Amino acid sequence: MNELEKSRNIINEADELIIEAFKMRMAAVKNVIKYKKVNNLPILDGNREETLKKINLDKLNNKEIEKYYLELLDCLLKVSKDYQKEILNA
Repeated sequence: MNELEKSRNIINEADELIIEAFKMRMAAVKNVIKYKKVNNLPILDGNREETLKKINLDKLNNKEIEKYYLELLDCLLKVSKDYQKEILNA
């Protein structure tokens, strides 16, 4: 197996982990919106998002890919809010 194949296998494994983590995250998002609905809280919690970014960047601890992680996290946050809106409006 050459280096390209090895790297692609690692990517495939990472993608499987991402899928499982995404399903877990979205299940938690569903619980969050149920709580927010009952307690009349808004979908957007800017403080939570900023705290999440700071904590996760500290965990990432890799300046080279930091901006790409932030882009990914922004996408996840958008998808999470969209999902919450969908559930709230159902």
